[in-house]
Amino acid sequence: MAYILCMAFRTTKSQVLLPDHSLVYTKINTYSTLNKDALSAMANQASLGSIKNLSVAFCGERRFMLEDISSYGLAVALPTASGSFGLAANYFGGDGFNESSMALAYGRSLGKIDIGAQFNYHQFKIEGYGAASTVSLEAGLLLHLSEPLQAGVHLFNPTGAAIGKDQKEKLPLVYSFGLGYDVSEKVYVGTEIEKVEDQLVSVNAGVQYAFERKLFARAGVASATSSFYLGVGFLWSGLRIDVNASVHPTLGTTPSMLIAYNSAAKK
Repeated sequence: MAYILCMAFRTTKSQVLLPDHSLVYTKINTYSTLNKDALSAMANQASLGSIKNLSVAFCGERRFMLEDISSYGLAVALPTASGSFGLAANYFGGDGFNESSMALAYGRSLGKIDIGAQFNYHQFKIEGYGAASTVSLEAGLLLHLSEPLQAGVHLFNPTGAAIGKDQKEKLPLVYSFGLGYDVSEKVYVGTEIEKVEDQLVSVNAGVQYAFERKLFARAGVASATSSFYLGVGFLWSGLRIDVNASVHPTLGTTPSMLIAYNSAAKK
């Protein structure tokens, strides 16, 4: 098993960017003025610039109901007078093979344009083969086309960061374009087009509807994983709990949960 994982890692450049299945909506929400949080802001660090309150988010996903390919993430957004800082940690895998990362991000609003950047430390472990690590950079730009409409671009690993001492494996170059429209306080529609190096273009799209801003539901599709997702959430006094599930036509169901807290904005 370790040998198979090792060979898969050597031949698949996108191994370090395994896409979320039921949590793909967090990436789309980064282009909303009303629905973003610390976790969604990490999809495009420029959106940190418009976060005006402390935000903490934790998520977990049991991919295809298998423990060894589960993933977990924690993100914190801290606003200051000169922009917002973000901290994030992620873990994917099990005892035989796992990936982990830690990140430091910064985003700032410049009026109609927001900018942001993030530094990542990645570590990869394969049982019996040891560990390897590397550092990568990503950056984003967000345009406020109008009050309800936002668009943005994001770039991951423009420097071509390599893994391990021999530097034979590189993290992939990934670039994306996103668009979000807050139809009203209740309805949000968003989409993202993403291109991972040496892979086909992926399209993620979703819609969210809020019932009096307390209870909401969402649905969407993700072409990279050939799946669709459904979810419901509850908001109470700044605390949000989401329960989601995606369905792959062959591999089955992936359940997930997200818990987020957004403090009251400072006046």
